[in-house]
Parts: sequence; structure tokens; C-alpha cells
Amino acid sequence: MQTENRILDDLARLTSGALGSLASLKGEIDALVRQRLERLLGEMELVSREEFEAAKALAANARVAAEALEARLAALEAALKAAGIALPEDRS
Repeated sequence: MQTENRILDDLARLTSGALGSLASLKGEIDALVRQRLERLLGEMELVSREEFEAAKALAANARVAAEALEARLAALEAALKAAGIALPEDRS
């Protein structure tokens, strides 16, 4: 009876040791994969979310400014036409 318990104890120790090794191996693999992905993403020259949001806001502000300038130009052209001043030809 005691030999059966000893065999089961040895088997349990072996199994727990193997599971511990697998858990350690999983941690190492996770770290290695994370490191490789970070290096790959760094080589791809991707922008961060913050940089993208800043560029997006800058483009939106530029669009609003361009629309305001277009409206101002149209008003000035209308005022010039109303005053009888000839406008140069559109070159665009």
C-alpha cells in the first residue's frame, strides 16, 4: 500500500513540476512575443493615438480657417463688384 502512495506522490510531484515549467515557459514566450511585436511596430513607423488625434485636430482647424477665408474672399469680391471695380481672371 505504501508503494502505491509513493508512486502517486512521485507522479504528483512530477506533474506539478511540469506544470510549473509550462507556466514559466508561457511567461517567457509572452515576453518574447511582446518584445518582437513592439520592435516590428517600431520599424513600421506608426503614429501613436495622441499624435493622430493632434494631427486630426490640426486638420479640422485648418479646414475651418480655410472656409472662413473663402467666405471672407467672397464677401470682398462682392463688395468690389458692387463698387464697380473689375476683378482679375481666376487663375486656378
